[in-house]
Amino acid sequence: MLWFIVSVLCLLAGYFIYGTLVERVFSVREKRPTPAWSERDGVDYVPMSRSRVFLVQLLNIAGIGPVFGPIMGALYGPAAMLWIVVGCIFAGGVHDYFSGMLSVRHKGHSVPALAGVYLGTWAKHLVDAFALILLLLVGVVFILAPANLLERLTGYNSTIFVFLIFAYCFFATIVPVDKILGRLYPLFGLLLLIMSLGMILALCFSSNHRILPNVAPSDFFRDFSADTMPLWPALFITIACGAISGFHATQSPLMARCLENEKQGRFVFYGAMIGEGLIALVWCMVALSCFDGMHGLRQVMQGSPANVVYTAARELLGGLGGTIAILGVVVLPITSGDTAFRSARLIVAEFFGWPQVTLSRRLLLALPLFLTGAVLCQVDFGIVWRYFGVANQATAAVMLWTASSCLLQRGGHGHWITTVPAFFMTTVVLSFLLISNTMGLGQAACPATLEAIGISLGLAVFVIIHAKRASRLSVGSQRATHIGVEAEKDRLEVIAADIQSKAQGRRRASAA
Repeated sequence: MLWFIVSVLCLLAGYFIYGTLVERVFSVREKRPTPAWSERDGVDYVPMSRSRVFLVQLLNIAGIGPVFGPIMGALYGPAAMLWIVVGCIFAGGVHDYFSGMLSVRHKGHSVPALAGVYLGTWAKHLVDAFALILLLLVGVVFILAPANLLERLTGYNSTIFVFLIFAYCFFATIVPVDKILGRLYPLFGLLLLIMSLGMILALCFSSNHRILPNVAPSDFFRDFSADTMPLWPALFITIACGAISGFHATQSPLMARCLENEKQGRFVFYGAMIGEGLIALVWCMVALSCFDGMHGLRQVMQGSPANVVYTAARELLGGLGGTIAILGVVVLPITSGDTAFRSARLIVAEFFGWPQVTLSRRLLLALPLFLTGAVLCQVDFGIVWRYFGVANQATAAVMLWTASSCLLQRGGHGHWITTVPAFFMTTVVLSFLLISNTMGLGQAACPATLEAIGISLGLAVFVIIHAKRASRLSVGSQRATHIGVEAEKDRLEVIAADIQSKAQGRRRASAA
């Protein structure tokens, strides 16, 4: 129990201490109009309150990842819990904050457009394709997973549930963001938090289970992987949501378009990541505590984390409570699957420069995306999850390098908060591709060799970004002019926002 409490306290301290540092490095501007006001269209750009945006953001990013990922990661032992805490504070929270706030600064644009601004046109086209593939994989994973759980719960064939979930996601993708996401998802977000709290309280008061029994400090650095891939680097691919996930970079712009003030960014983006870390921690604890060690967990899992969710929920909460908890887990991926397809639609719309105000334009882009997703649903779930994991963390590395480039172009102040996790995730992805038999080269290499190769690649990226910054700084007068124009633009935007606010006040007064 002590380890769980310490982990929770570390996550909360990370929000207040490290999150404040991240906010200071970014340098928010409270009076600058956000895209929710400057680009308001009633469809994707809609101002919403801070609490609603937070709960929607939490539900958007907390798909099946912070449940299935930590359960599979628990096969590596208590190190999974350590990665959730450290990764969430120093990598995931930073990644989500910058992906959201850079989008706020650039009219709510998606991650490919941000990569194009700070890394170059080649990066934009690469990330366009990469993010689109990732979102389609996410959409499929987050449709198949709840369908399989519902099949286990009801006994009906999962194909029926796949069709029904697809129909819902299609409808949610094309309607304005405040009609479903803004109204229902805050309630689902509360359900998610209550469900996680119920699971951990049931585990605390269970007479048959104890949280992390017989775990010594040295166990956090042992490799319990046995017949699975080695802890380095597979653990950091397996547990993505709950530690750091590139999928979040595709979701943060959705809420960047609804944020009323830049000052709300830390609570909405960094805070939602901490919330997801808490959820991941709960399910990691359940997996480590309920099945008499990793061998028992492997037997219950039988290749599908859904079996662990079903068994643990029924054991800890009984028939009715377990069913409610399982339905809560079912809601998670569905509400992230529809936003995955929504993000894909917006990325394609940005690429072609098509406004999404009219329903016909939204249908034109949504239909081919869902047809492609339907084809991918025929692929084995395990294969789709594997490719999703690598694409997910590669996208996270690109987003972190984008943020580092932004900070370096500003003068380099505090760039290490994004550069260090960018180095780490680059090393993880490359190492995984080198040793994976199914996705990479299948090369046997010691961790030190893999780390050296990954760090070398990270250094190469860092040198390229520095060279790009140096070339921009060489045109000093142009840069000074640009900065002056941007400052004047910010000043005029603030004045326009004040005028608009006063005009609205006068209209309300005259109406009264």
